[in-house]
Amino acid sequence: MNRNEAFSHLRKESLDIYNRLKSIEEDIQFVNQVHDAYPDFPLLPNLRCGAWYTDPSLAAPHPAYFKSTDGHFSNWGFNLRRANLHLLNYNYRGIVLVDSTRSGKRMPDALSKTVPIWCAVVNRTMILRHPETSRQNWDTLLHTPPGVVSTQEHSQIVSLLDGWADALNKSSYSLPDLSLPLRPIWITPASTSFPKFSSTDSKQTFIPIICVSASRQVQEGFDRRIGGFVYVQGSGDDHELWGMGLNPDIFWKNRERIAFADRSEIETVVTKCVSEAQATNNVYPPSAVDRVRGRILLCSTADLIAGSSGHLSTSFGESEDVAFLILSSHDRNDTTAENVPGVRYITALEGKKGQTQFLQTVLPRSMDFIQTHLAEGMRVCIACDTGKDLSVGVAVAALSKFFDDEGNFMESDLQNITPDKQSIRTRLEWIIASRPEANPARNTLKRVNEFLLTPSPFLQKRT
Repeated sequence: MNRNEAFSHLRKESLDIYNRLKSIEEDIQFVNQVHDAYPDFPLLPNLRCGAWYTDPSLAAPHPAYFKSTDGHFSNWGFNLRRANLHLLNYNYRGIVLVDSTRSGKRMPDALSKTVPIWCAVVNRTMILRHPETSRQNWDTLLHTPPGVVSTQEHSQIVSLLDGWADALNKSSYSLPDLSLPLRPIWITPASTSFPKFSSTDSKQTFIPIICVSASRQVQEGFDRRIGGFVYVQGSGDDHELWGMGLNPDIFWKNRERIAFADRSEIETVVTKCVSEAQATNNVYPPSAVDRVRGRILLCSTADLIAGSSGHLSTSFGESEDVAFLILSSHDRNDTTAENVPGVRYITALEGKKGQTQFLQTVLPRSMDFIQTHLAEGMRVCIACDTGKDLSVGVAVAALSKFFDDEGNFMESDLQNITPDKQSIRTRLEWIIASRPEANPARNTLKRVNEFLLTPSPFLQKRT
């Protein structure tokens, strides 16, 4: 074995699941220290990586989703599909946001740029959306961490803020009238002290968004520790590549079992935890789209409960006024048979063929089912395998075709509803406001736009 092969072998061993889980445990201790310093602030993981380091028993119910790609150089943006405005609904003096990064960086772009952009855009939008409120000395500046974001990059981002604020102001999102501006504050394991904030609102001049980069910065991204493991910076990143099916939810439910496992048994323990989780169906309530008074609901297929007669329900219980539209790539089973009243199962293919099938089959059949049951006064629960993609696309199409701009169902006056790109974006905003985890793929939204904006004769000719 030559030197390069030896180094490659050592690096591969250093990044195994044992070292990663031990590293995550070390980072959790740091995050808990930060939480202890700010016990009154909601603790939120930034999905997906931050969920590994944030104890669900301490965390707020709805996580954040700030993508690092929205802060990458020359790709900066305030994405209305990831507006994170649900964070503004907390009655707080500040929040603690947890994320991590790998490869020797001090902090992820999500914390160093995406969150600062979000704070500055929200602050500027407050002035546009609530001009009647006095905002003397209101902070609209962009704050970025020194030594992480260059002066040139900072100034380039500043030039774009007003455009993003204008887009947010013109969106359909509702924004609370904040009494104080938002401001990002950064904490890493290298921080020598934690900033202190006044316990009285009268002395506080901003709402701190405390951005916690959980992992210690180390050269080459990993560092050998005393105690028989190699510390891996940002271990929680890309867990599909190393986790053997383990995810943050399974990890936290089995944390003690995993923490006490030694290197020789860790893979066996993880495999058992994953198989047990797969056998247990964790059911979460569906999200009702508030803007249409809950006539449309969204969930994942895993959140559906089958009754003995084949009828379906969700965690809110059975309801005679709910019809179920199920989109899945998995084979249909008896609980979703076509002959069950109020249930329609549509197979959704994956890959490139799935895109064509979504446009030509899934969307038309879904619209027929949804319109029929809405006209009967029922609510429609739309489910897909993730609860974030295809179901959201179908819901956008249904909201665009059957509901006016005020969220009223137009049973007998559908000809007056003419979707355009702006109205389609608005319907997606309605969904995200009620279901922040909604994250339809770009191709899904392209097919929805094509379905809604292409004249019917031409679309039929293509299909």
